[in-house]
This record gives sequence, structure tokens and C-alpha cells, in this order.
Amino acid sequence: MFKKILIANRGEIACRIISTCKKLSIPTVAVFSDADKRSLHVSLADESVNIGPAASSESYLSIDKIISACKETGADAVHPGYGFLSENHNFMNRLEKEDITFIGPSAEPIRIMGDKIESKIFAIDAGINTVPGHQGIIKDINEAVSIANEVGFPVMIKASAGGGGKGMRIAFSEKDVPDAFTSSINEAKSSFGDDRIFIEKFITKPRHIEIQILADNHGNVIHLGERECSIQRRNQKIIEESPSPFVDKDLRNSMGNQAVQLAKKVGYSSAGTVEFIVDQDKNFYFLEMNTRLQVEHPVTELVTGFDLVEEMIKIAAGEKLNVTQNDVNFKGWAIESRIYAEDPERNFMPSTGRLITYKPPLEIDNIRNDTGVFEGGEISMFYDPMISKLCSYGETRIEACNLMQEALNNFEISGIENNLNLLSSIIKNKKFLEGEINTGFIDEEYPDGFSSKVLDEVDALMFSLTAVFAHIKEINNSQHPESQNNSSLNEKSLVASIGKNIFIFKTYNTLKNTIIEHNGKVISLESDWKPEDKIIKIKIDDSFLTLQIKKNVKGFDIKGFGLNGNVNVRSKISHDLSSHMIEKVIVKNTKIIKCPMPGLVVSIDISEGQKVEDGDKLCTVEAMKMENIIRSETSGIVKKVFCKEGDSLAADEVMIEFQ
Repeated sequence: MFKKILIANRGEIACRIISTCKKLSIPTVAVFSDADKRSLHVSLADESVNIGPAASSESYLSIDKIISACKETGADAVHPGYGFLSENHNFMNRLEKEDITFIGPSAEPIRIMGDKIESKIFAIDAGINTVPGHQGIIKDINEAVSIANEVGFPVMIKASAGGGGKGMRIAFSEKDVPDAFTSSINEAKSSFGDDRIFIEKFITKPRHIEIQILADNHGNVIHLGERECSIQRRNQKIIEESPSPFVDKDLRNSMGNQAVQLAKKVGYSSAGTVEFIVDQDKNFYFLEMNTRLQVEHPVTELVTGFDLVEEMIKIAAGEKLNVTQNDVNFKGWAIESRIYAEDPERNFMPSTGRLITYKPPLEIDNIRNDTGVFEGGEISMFYDPMISKLCSYGETRIEACNLMQEALNNFEISGIENNLNLLSSIIKNKKFLEGEINTGFIDEEYPDGFSSKVLDEVDALMFSLTAVFAHIKEINNSQHPESQNNSSLNEKSLVASIGKNIFIFKTYNTLKNTIIEHNGKVISLESDWKPEDKIIKIKIDDSFLTLQIKKNVKGFDIKGFGLNGNVNVRSKISHDLSSHMIEKVIVKNTKIIKCPMPGLVVSIDISEGQKVEDGDKLCTVEAMKMENIIRSETSGIVKKVFCKEGDSLAADEVMIEFQ
């Protein structure tokens, strides 16, 4: 076994690897950039080494600095995690020359499978089902347009060295190709240092299903079943599960056999993943092979009992797999929700800053939370926006879904925008619960973008009842204990309003619960909630709910089940008087374009004096390794451009002014 393992990564995955190394009693070395000096993975490791500036190209992607850190600390093995250098065959070759073990496959499988063009050609030769497309490297936009027309729209424009949804764009028509091609090249160059692009047919309404494999250095290869990864935004997975609700035993065996066949053909060893897209008729096509640990590996661990990091370490140390395919058993159901620092209600704009509150629901049984952050820590603009990976495990899929919903409702995050509400909304979605999903799920279910605003009257009533209960509890708490009994049966009229929904309640406060009369119906409310609590677990008649609650000037902010609402609570007299108040109208300044998040200006696509129309592309800003196109929200003439390509901007910094 190894004397010391250096983790050539950061964040959540570095912390994950450290936990297994501790279990195996192997000392660890963390590397960190200037931006990560206070990061969690640094404090968890036995040793740490600073490897340079925040920019990945000068730190986590620097082969020389990683090798230097190994020599400095005496680390005889490197675990690359995912991303960064994890699929860089040159890194593997350099480590081998320095007699440092790479915890992963050998260089040649990394090279072949890390190149999406060459891997497709290899897969075809190996007899694996593949997607139609043009496997040659595309030189420029004109060639991209020509090839896209040959393949037939819609097409997927992809970076050859891509992964994690980066360097991938869908073009539905010829007019989409120029922007998609340019963005793919820029993202690929920024993330992987490789701007080669190819095009393949985009299969409509596909499922994204992948097979986890394990292979040792002695020719033994097994698969650990599938993961359903179809819930995606911008080609980036956000919810994964194992097993898939779509895959039957025959399909699992067919896909598993092809994954094993490909791994054997390429001489693979270590943990790896063969990704497929599957159409509605259960035809499956090879997409790519990830020669590393996957982000979503925890769901496989939960249903199989394997520790994939441990298996990788043992295989790299020369040990044989101690199980055969017949020994692999699947038990229960696991779901993973990726919690990101981004705003789903603003087209998934990245969010950076300090995590003022970060309280995962770790007290809930069968919940796992893999993270690389801590309360008070910073979410940096330099790296991907992942906060944590929240996993639930149940005997059945519906049990795992219900547990995930409970965990999401209990997860407290403040200080930055996040996608908790979107995840909650998906988990309760009828189509999701029925397993009717595909990679276009988010676009189909949220065609106008995601909004957590409470619109449905049933949801509004649920939030209003909760707010009225909290309001009464606050009033009673402020009274002398003896006076609570004296006023316990007093009738009060309260009005709760949320958006356009207005509810008039008669409330009767008893010693045990609160009785509310609404439209002639009597409703019972019970909860142990106290005014200082941020989570309220409330029983409304026979329904048990968990919601997040925060006092504001007029009432309460309440969040849960994918919804977010402000409930005003007041007396009937106050409500009646409020109708005479003059409402302040807020006029949006459409003459100013501000930077929506901290980022780097990649391109300026307009000039001063130019006329633009609503929806025209103005500029591109890169944040957290993803490109974001800023478009005009009005028609007009550009008066002044305040920034240029290469500028680093703060959130809300003025970029463009219209006449």
C-alpha cells in the first residue's frame, strides 16, 4: 500500500478522497491555490502545499507544480479526482517517469478515451453502438455550418477534450451554429487547454444513462450497474439516481456487457464510467468514456456497498478485484442532488460570496452530504459552483424521493443564491416521480424558466396557514405565561396575503394547538416551532410539512417544496385600511446593462453607436468556468461601452449604456 497520497484536486472531491484515505490509514497531501488557502480540503489533509495563483492554468492544471509537491512531501501516489488533470495522459506519463503512481488507468486508455473523436472511432472498431456524426476536427465556423447541415439538425457541437457539460452546445438550426461553435471553443480552451471541436447528431428526448465499471491490472473487469443522469441544465447533470427507473434487467445486461467489452478492448484498469444515450425505444449509443471517478459515484456506492475510491487505491497498488460480476448485488434506491451556487431564476447565473449559513440536514437518517465548503467560507468565482452533493437512500424510489424532499426542505443556505428550490421542485414533479424524464426535462417542464413564486391557491393556503400559526406563536411568546391561558379561547380575525391570494381566518388558540376557521372549514395546526427556529415542522390536519421560515417586517418569508413566498399577516382592520395605501411603482432602468455576476469579459459583440434589437447578443462573460451570453433586454442605440475583452468585473458593475 502507498506511503502517502497527494490529491491533485480541490473542494468536495478532495475531501471525499481524504475520507477514504483516513479509513485506510494512508496520510494525505492537499494542494491549494492562493484562492483556496482556507478551503476545507486543506484543513482535512495531513499536509498541504500551495501551488500558485487562483487561475487553474497556474495551479491545479500545472503538472510541474503537482509533481514538485509530490517530491516535496514524499507522496508516492496521486489521486486526481475529477476534472483538472484527471484525464490528462501527459500528466500520467510524467508521473510514471518520476516513479509516482497515478491512481487511475494507464496513459494509453486515458489518451484514447479522453479524446472524444478518437474514442468514437475506437468504440466503432470495438463493436460498440455509436451516435451518427462527423468525427473529424472542425476548423472554423463555415466548416461547422456545412457539416451541421450534412449531419442534420439538431446537432451537438462538442469539445473533443470536454467533460462536465463544458464545451458542449446544441444547435437546432443553421443560425445557432456560429455562437454555439465559438462558445464551445472558448470553454474548451479555458477548461481543458484543447479547443478541438466535432459535431454529432443530437438524439431528441434521450436519456443519459451510464455504466460504472471496475477493472484491475490482471484482466478482471466488472460493472456495477447504471446511473440515470438525465436531469441536466446546460448539459450539466444536477440530479442522478441508481438504478434507473427506465432500465430493465435485459437492457442493464446489454449496456453493462458493452461497457465491459470496451474497457477490456482498451486495456482499462481502475474505476471508470461508460456513458450512453438511450432513446425512447431503449436503443443505446456510446457517448463517451470517463477515465476517472464520476461526480455522481455516491449513488452507486449506496446501492452496491462498494467504496469506489478505496477500490481505485487498491487497484493502483496492484491488488486484484476480490469480487466477480455474480457477486455484485443491487439493493434499494439512491438519489443525488447537486447543490450549486447559482440562481435558477436568472438563467442559472453563478453566485459567489460568503456562505453566511450552511447547515446540511445531517440529522436525517439515510442522508449523505459530500461537500468541500463550510459555514463562513467563500464560494470563489475561479472554480465550478458546486456547494455539495446531497444523497438520499431508500428501499424504493418513492421512499428515496420523499427523503430527498425532506432533506432539501431542511437544508439551510444563505449568503449566496443556490438551486435548492429548483431541486425541490423537480423532486415533487409528477413526471419525475413517475420516471418520465429525458435530458430536455428542465426545458420542457420550465419553458419560461424556473420560478419559485407561489401562484397556486393550494400552495398559497399552505404557506399562509403556516405564517398565521407562527404569527400567533410569536404573540403568545411575548405575553406573560399566565395571560396565555386567559386569552387561549379568544377569537381573532387575521388576514394572510401572498401575492394575489388573500385568506381571511378566524383563529382560536388552545393550549395544545391552533384552530383556524377558513370558508366554513375548521383546520387544526400543531407544531413545536419556536420564534427563533429557522425550520418549522408543522402538522396541518393530517399532513406533516417541513418548511424554512424567516421573520420580516410584514410577516414571514417561507420556503420549501420548490416554492418561495412572502406572507403578510395582519388584523382584518389593518388589511382593510391597506387598500387605501398608494402602491409604489418600481421602474426598471433598461438603459443600463450591468454585469450579472463577478466574471471575466470574454468578448464584446457591439460597439458605440450601434443599433441593437431586443435579444441581440451584447457580450460574453465567463464565470466559474462557464460562458454566459449577455443579451439586450430592449431595442436601442449603444451610447457607451464601459468594459473591454479581458476585464474582470464585479457583480452589478455597469457594462453598457444605451441612449
